Amino acid sequence: MNRLVIANLVHRPLRSLISILAIALEVTLILLIVALCYGILNDSKSRQAGIGADLMVQPPGSGNLVGITSAPMPVKVGDVLDKLPHVVAAAPVFWQLTNAGNLEVIYGIDLKKYENLGSPFHYFSGGGFQGPYDVIVDDKYAEGHHSKVGDEAEILNHKFRISGIVAHGKGARRFLPLSTLWELTGTEGKASVFYIRLDDPKNVDAVIQEIKQVHGLEAYSVRSTEEFLSLMTPEHLPGFNPFIRTVVTVAMIIGFMVIFQSMYTAVMERTREIGILKSLGASRFYILRVILRETMVLAIAGTVLGIGVSFLARAILKARIPTLPLFWSGGWVMTATVIALVGALLGAIYPAVKAARKDPIEALAYE
Repeated sequence: MNRLVIANLVHRPLRSLISILAIALEVTLILLIVALCYGILNDSKSRQAGIGADLMVQPPGSGNLVGITSAPMPVKVGDVLDKLPHVVAAAPVFWQLTNAGNLEVIYGIDLKKYENLGSPFHYFSGGGFQGPYDVIVDDKYAEGHHSKVGDEAEILNHKFRISGIVAHGKGARRFLPLSTLWELTGTEGKASVFYIRLDDPKNVDAVIQEIKQVHGLEAYSVRSTEEFLSLMTPEHLPGFNPFIRTVVTVAMIIGFMVIFQSMYTAVMERTREIGILKSLGASRFYILRVILRETMVLAIAGTVLGIGVSFLARAILKARIPTLPLFWSGGWVMTATVIALVGALLGAIYPAVKAARKDPIEALAYE
């Protein structure tokens, strides 16, 4: 049977190749979309954790996506927060989303207050801001753009001088002086978030209650960093899981339709062959197994090719865009494999059953 299956596939090389490529496309699409979506989410999560804050205070109605929130919160809120018991530092940060080149959140910071949060910058070269049009970048950005201290970087259509290169994982890839970002965006005296460091993390709940009791801050979003990070999951991000499910569904439909068309056409073209097999004593189950086995060979070949292409595409993306976070897990590789195999089998069931039910006399008489 295996020799028969391979001979049938080799006899129609173009159709077999198209089927393999379609399944490879299905697997590649799933793995790359998942790698990008989960990679960005996990990277954002790890960078928030690296800031070193114990609490985050945001304007009312703020979501879980960093950089999406606007900046309606007065920076003077920091004066109130600084006076609360157990608060060691309260650092205002202005988030500015930009899509110049790629989607990125620029941080406008008060450098001294930001470093007082307990996780100061580790400089590989250079230092802090020397002027209003200086920018601090992390090592990932510097590597991807082949930048060094003293080079220019364009942000929001303005030229900035790189004053320092720091270790990544401190919130953003690029940091500007808070006052400069205010000037460029016309949002003087506003902040997107306050990061708060406490004298002891055990006092988180007590400080949250204190903030909620301050007049005017009752409706503000006050969460521990640990709670905020726990909300940065696919289940808590609007549209994340539906998007992944849509991609998987579309990919599965591609595999199903291509296999269905390929195997159905193959069955119609091999009517006499099926008749000969039945006249020689082949059972319906035997014919069914031949068609399904051909499908599995195509599906396995396509899946292996798809995983290989995904690895290659991932390596190319990492080489071209070092700052692009990409997720990879054996669990999703297995999921994509199962989806590809199940989709292919579903697409082959009707053609296989149709072939198995053919009457041998009619099949032999077929022209």
